[in-house]
Amino acid sequence: MSKHESAWLHVSGTARFTEDLTLDHPHALHAYPVQSPHAHAKVLGIDTTLAEKSEGVVRVLTAKDVPGENDTGISRRDEPLFPETIEYAGQAVVWVLAKTREQARIGAQLVKVEYEAMKPVLDLKDAIGQGSFHSAPIRMARGSIDQALENAEHLKEGELDIGGQEHFYLETHASLAKLDESGTMYVHSSTQHPSETQDIVARVLGVPRSEVIVQCTRMGGGFGGKESQSNPYASVAALGAKLTGKPVLVRLSRAQDTTLSGKRHPFHARYQIGFTSEGMLQALKLDLFADGGYSLDLSEPIVSRALFHSDNAYFIPHMQVTGRVCKTHKTSQTAFRGFGGPQGMVVIEHLMDLIARTLNLPPHEIRQKNFYTPEQTTHYGQQVTDAWKMNRVWEEALLRSHYLKRAEEIRAFNAQSKNPQNKNRVRGLAITPVKFGISFTMTAYNQAGALVLIYQDGSVQVNHGGTEMGQGLHTKIQAIAAKTLGLPTEKIKVMPTRTDKVPNTSATAASTGSDLNGGAVRNACETLKDRLLEVVAKFHKLEKAHLTLTDGAFWHGLEKLWTFEEAVRSAYYQRVQLFSDGFYATPNIHWDREKAAGRPFAYFAYGACVAEIELDPVTGMHQVLQVDIVHDVGESLTPSIDRGQIEGGFIQGMGWLTLEDLRWNDTGMLATRNASTYKLPTLMDAPDVFNVHLLENVPQEGVVFGSKAVGEPPLMLAIAVREALKDAIHTLTGHFADVPSPITPEVSFFASSLKKTHVLG
Repeated sequence: MSKHESAWLHVSGTARFTEDLTLDHPHALHAYPVQSPHAHAKVLGIDTTLAEKSEGVVRVLTAKDVPGENDTGISRRDEPLFPETIEYAGQAVVWVLAKTREQARIGAQLVKVEYEAMKPVLDLKDAIGQGSFHSAPIRMARGSIDQALENAEHLKEGELDIGGQEHFYLETHASLAKLDESGTMYVHSSTQHPSETQDIVARVLGVPRSEVIVQCTRMGGGFGGKESQSNPYASVAALGAKLTGKPVLVRLSRAQDTTLSGKRHPFHARYQIGFTSEGMLQALKLDLFADGGYSLDLSEPIVSRALFHSDNAYFIPHMQVTGRVCKTHKTSQTAFRGFGGPQGMVVIEHLMDLIARTLNLPPHEIRQKNFYTPEQTTHYGQQVTDAWKMNRVWEEALLRSHYLKRAEEIRAFNAQSKNPQNKNRVRGLAITPVKFGISFTMTAYNQAGALVLIYQDGSVQVNHGGTEMGQGLHTKIQAIAAKTLGLPTEKIKVMPTRTDKVPNTSATAASTGSDLNGGAVRNACETLKDRLLEVVAKFHKLEKAHLTLTDGAFWHGLEKLWTFEEAVRSAYYQRVQLFSDGFYATPNIHWDREKAAGRPFAYFAYGACVAEIELDPVTGMHQVLQVDIVHDVGESLTPSIDRGQIEGGFIQGMGWLTLEDLRWNDTGMLATRNASTYKLPTLMDAPDVFNVHLLENVPQEGVVFGSKAVGEPPLMLAIAVREALKDAIHTLTGHFADVPSPITPEVSFFASSLKKTHVLG
């Protein structure tokens, strides 16, 4: 079992995160925001006089202090660092720098801001009705949708609301910036995308990127929330450091983090679906509306991925899916594990259940009979060549979970629901699939670099562009380098991610961290390995092709020639280069945005989940009794890491679908800003029985050592819990459970009581 490369640091409490670095800078200044009470308003005036005279306050940052651009937007210039117009409640207007955080907080209270309030758009449906959109519609289509719907044997239409989700990473947004003696700005940021943070900081400071270095040692969680939204806080820290000459720390409190930063996009779906009496899909017309908040951020690619995954594992002959990004006066919603894919999948799984209930057929049979076959293509034109893996995953999940036997047992249990021993409780059972595309849909992002150094003592240092946020990327990189160089993992040191070691990197996102950065590291290690093999072959007068490097030594058959250290030492004295860069670009992918067609994904990750729940209709509370997962990770690099990702992703998805309920008050202020008001899944919510099986003997062709991405796909396995809850509600009411997401206890209670006006209204 591979252990996390920083495991000891974490359990001993010695792992250092961004704020911990202030221990090296005891005189660092602390930044504190002045946040707007309005969701939409004009800033008429700012008076910082009292704040500047307050004890410990060194400077108050405003728009006039920005030497470069006063904007941190990534898709367009729509995110002013110091705004003239307020676009969401809690937006930072100015930042106060002081010697302590408490002094900065007091100083912020003394800043006087005059506003002229304006009417905000706070509701997603209101935004749709008012035509409040960030951009033009995005559409993917194939077949003759209108004719297919008209000729369908059965036609259903309706709407579905899907809620957002707070990232709630353990470490809130944090950045520490300082100037070095050469005038270079050094920023340590809790960011998933150091190169983009470098770009935004340079833009704000009005300097070339080469004058900014961004480093990320590790994050205390990210989940997509630190892909783009770390940039403003790094910019504030850097601006403060440039103006004061002192290190500056920005570290948000939990309430500041939730009110300032974006969340998973809430969606509203409108659908028409046609199907046969046997349950075969004929046509789907789907309109998806995403609440993008006040700025565009990553909303367009997020909506695009929702459209890409609105088929999940199913072949739909005629299909038209359209997405729009709505503008509301809320935080700018952003990347979150799955990146829009989960919302698209929730809709289609909701509809597969609708078909089954309409036809009075078993949902698991309806799902399986509509799976892709290898010769079929998706609605965007990519052939699903390994569709057989979905069937294999599905069959193993059915078999391992004893699905059919348990379904009979649950029917018997539910028939006795009035039995005092059952306490009126009912059980639900469901199995759902996952087919998730792996790659950035922006083709250019599918590249990575690395720099590998071998020292004279045979130790190895690895630098790459991916960031560690607890997911185990550095552990996998360590394993890749060790396997390529034939060394034990202890000989491999993975360094903090820095823009001056590996430039122009992509975000650690889209589940591509291991594929891209692992490919680059392997490329560099192969170059070094080849150089060392030449040294050994030349010295021993042997053919290089007949030599191997394994177990820390060079071998000719069973004869051990040299240790790795001996070969390195010889190479050094022969003036052979002992460091190498590496590069990887995902092959055979392309996407035509105008035609909405291509092969955007390198491959698909497959999984299936069986979930059994028990619902108390008196309270609406439920308990997850058992979960059985079969997931395809290819040839796992680190099975323990992959298992942890599957378990963690599932729990996070389950929280999104059944517990976590974002609420804003009527003035646009986020009401669920802390764990006291926002229900997060805990150990008590985990399944009583939790079985995870990694699909065996399915290496992925063309990926480093046959491994497969595992970061995002497991989150969508949790849709099985939502469907199991709907199964229980169907048992109670005899009707299709047309319920929104999340299915909170309140939703379950009213749905079980047939009080649907409370659920949907």
